[in-house]
Amino acid sequence: MDAIFKALNDPARRALLDSLQANDGQTLSDLEEVLEMTRFGVMKHLKVLEEANLIVTRKDGRFKYHYLNAVPLQEVVDRWVEPLLQQPAARAVTRLKTKLERDNAMSKPDFMMQTYINCTQDALWDALTDPAKIADYSFLATRVETQGNKLVYYTPDENVMLICTHTTEEPKTRIESTFEPHWQGPDVEMQASRFVYLIAVQGENCQLTLEHYNIPAGQEGVADGWNRTLSGLKTYLEANRAVKFAYQPEEA
Repeated sequence: MDAIFKALNDPARRALLDSLQANDGQTLSDLEEVLEMTRFGVMKHLKVLEEANLIVTRKDGRFKYHYLNAVPLQEVVDRWVEPLLQQPAARAVTRLKTKLERDNAMSKPDFMMQTYINCTQDALWDALTDPAKIADYSFLATRVETQGNKLVYYTPDENVMLICTHTTEEPKTRIESTFEPHWQGPDVEMQASRFVYLIAVQGENCQLTLEHYNIPAGQEGVADGWNRTLSGLKTYLEANRAVKFAYQPEEA
């Protein structure tokens, strides 16, 4: 928490976060245009933000892309803001592509999220692949079932809301999957996208990184759903209890 508050206690770093919120996945050259300072000065601010885990980076050739990581910010809100407002915590974390399309189009994610979870690698892998466990922390789905290599998510009224087809797996370290939304109903065709889970062991903890690619226009809101899902997953594993950071209706 100290590193987060320190990182936010500077208008230049807040400006960088604002820029990434508006246009995620920028390079250092892109971000230099945000601040009136030297390239070295921008790099120093980015280093502070990265050390606070407020941004995550991804290298692709000679380019390094920077992404806003909303998970630590949401943890601050859940700990300090939501209790003061006396509101329940409400946070957590779409056409199929061929392999060649994936290789060509997946060089740069549309957004990334990253969190650290105090759990074993086995426990995290099980939570990401076991449909019964997924239903315990999914922010909206009340039931998840396996159909071959697909995970099918159902709403409380038993309508299909999401289908994720696992395309490649590296046991306990990586899952690549399609993301096919159906929440607008069976008569509305929504385009699919793709996401990747990356697991890295960090001592007694696990680092979980989410990368989401090729999000169609109009589906940018999936980032908030991922935020709620990852928050639910972290609480589920660390507190050993089912939790859903579901949307709350606005009071009239």
